[in-house]
Amino acid sequence: MPEPVSTTIGICWLGYSALHGYARGGSAVSTEAAAVREAASKVVEFAERSQVLFGEKSVAISQLWTLANDCDEQGWDGYDASAINQAALFTAEQFLRALPHDIPIPEFAAEPDGSISLDWIVSRNRLFSLSVGANNRLAYAWLDGADRGHAVARFDGNNVPARVLEGIKEIGVYGNASLRAA
Repeated sequence: MPEPVSTTIGICWLGYSALHGYARGGSAVSTEAAAVREAASKVVEFAERSQVLFGEKSVAISQLWTLANDCDEQGWDGYDASAINQAALFTAEQFLRALPHDIPIPEFAAEPDGSISLDWIVSRNRLFSLSVGANNRLAYAWLDGADRGHAVARFDGNNVPARVLEGIKEIGVYGNASLRAA
């Protein structure tokens, strides 16, 4: 009996995540390791160019780079805002790649300090906002009616921190964000 499409996509996504890890490199230096890394990079590059294989993330990454190009000079806001930091751009891109496929794609905004804001806005009273800067610290805040808070989590470049993922799901799907600063 054929597998449901969602199960097949989930299994393919897990394989893609592992392949993406190989493509990013590591500490291996042998000729074989370099060949595996090069082959994995080509497969990942091909997959990310495909709307069918990579889904909304390919469009989101394109939007992220467009934002960075629009805000690439000091004073892009007409005042004294810093250009988007390249490290923040790469971290935001890694974060998007690490998002599970069932999490909605956020909206993007440039911040005056060169960071990038990733926002999941359900309504003016229900939102989750994540600030991606030049390091691996992700500052985030949420508002769910009268419930609100903020915290910081570390991002390893491969896995969305559990507290952040829980907060996005609570705001976007379940309401009543029970996420607390930890």
